[in-house]
Amino acid sequence: MTHQPSAPVYARGDRGTAVSAIRSRLTRLGLVDTDPVDPDVFDDSLDRAVRAFQQQRGLSVDGLVGPTTYRVLDEARWRLGDRVLTYAPGSVVAGDDVVALQQRLLDLGFKVGRVDGRFGHRTELAVREFQRNVAVPADGTCGPATLKSLTRLAPMVRGGRPNALRTEERLRTAGPQLSGKVVVVDPCVARTTDPASAERADEAERIISDLAGRVEGRLVATGVEAFLTKQRGAEAKSEVERAEFANRTNAHLCISLQVDGSANAGAAGCSTYFFGLDSHGTRSFAGERFAGLVQREIVARTDLVDLRSHAKNWDLLRHTRMPAVRIDVGYLTNPGDAARLRDADFRDVVAEAVVVAVQRMYLSPETDARTGVLQLDQLRAVLP
Repeated sequence: MTHQPSAPVYARGDRGTAVSAIRSRLTRLGLVDTDPVDPDVFDDSLDRAVRAFQQQRGLSVDGLVGPTTYRVLDEARWRLGDRVLTYAPGSVVAGDDVVALQQRLLDLGFKVGRVDGRFGHRTELAVREFQRNVAVPADGTCGPATLKSLTRLAPMVRGGRPNALRTEERLRTAGPQLSGKVVVVDPCVARTTDPASAERADEAERIISDLAGRVEGRLVATGVEAFLTKQRGAEAKSEVERAEFANRTNAHLCISLQVDGSANAGAAGCSTYFFGLDSHGTRSFAGERFAGLVQREIVARTDLVDLRSHAKNWDLLRHTRMPAVRIDVGYLTNPGDAARLRDADFRDVVAEAVVVAVQRMYLSPETDARTGVLQLDQLRAVLP
C-alpha cells in the first residue's frame, strides 16, 4: 500500500523525510532544476517544481503538497507494465499507467468510458473485451500476456476522437426535452487564498446556497429532476463524497457552484471548469462543451469579466460519471463582484443563464438559439 499523508500539508520552509520523498518524485519527473544544499528542506526550487507539477496536472496551483497533490504525485510515477492492473471495488487503482492503458484501448476501438486514470468497472469490461478479441484469458486484469498483446497491436493504432463521437451520439439520442432528465446542483464554498474571515465564509455560503436554490427551482420548472448535494447549514462533504452522491442519482449533468476569493482584491470575473488531463491530452468532451455553454451564457447576460473555461483534475470533476462543471461565479474579495453577488436580481440572471445552458446542451444546431438570447419562458418553444 502506498503511503499518503492524510492531514499534513507541506510547504516552503518545511523539512523532513516526507519533503525528501516529494523532491525525489519531482526529480524523477524532471521538474527539479537545481541540486539542493539539503534535500530534506522545502526550498524555493522545490516550491517552483511543485507549482509546475500542479499546473501540468490540472490542480490548484498553490505550492502546497496536501493529500490531493501527494496522491497525484504518486500516480505520476507509474508507467504501463510497472505493475499488474486489476479492478478492485472500493480501492480503485489509479495512475499514469492506467491512463496509458485506457488511451490504448480507446484507440483500438474499445469503450473505456472517460480516460481518467482510474481502473474502474468500465475499464475492466474494456480489458475483458480486448482479451476475448486476442485470445487471452478474459479475466479483466492487465498482466504480462495482455500487455504483450497491446504492445504488439500498438503499430496498428490510429488516432481519432471516438469518445467525442460517442458523446455526440448520446446527446442526440437523449433528445432535446428536459423532462425526465436528472441534474445534480452542488453548492460549495470555495477555499480562498487569503485567510477568509468566518463572516465572509458565512456570506459565501448564503450566496451560493441561494443561487443553487434558484437554479434548482428553475430546473424543476422545466421538467428536470434536480438534486442538491447540500442544504445550507449542513455538514460539508468532500468532493469525492459529492461526486459519489451524483453518481448514485444517475444524473445526466452535475453543476457545482462557487464564489471565488483571492488575496488580490483586483481579481474578478467568472470561470468554468471541466475534467481534463492536459498532461495526457485527454478530457471530457461533454464536460468541455457544457462548461463553454455556461461560460458564454453568463458572460453574455452579465458584466462579469470572462475568465474562460479550463480543464482541471479536481476530484469532483474526475470522479463523476456524468459531464460535470464547476462554475466560479465571481470573487467575493472583489468589491465589484461582491456587490453583484449580493444582488438577488443578479443571482436570478446567473441562474437563468445556467438553466438555459442546460437546455442548449441538448439542442441540435438547427433548433439552438444564439448565446444570451434564449429565455426560460421560451424553452418549450424551441423544442420540436
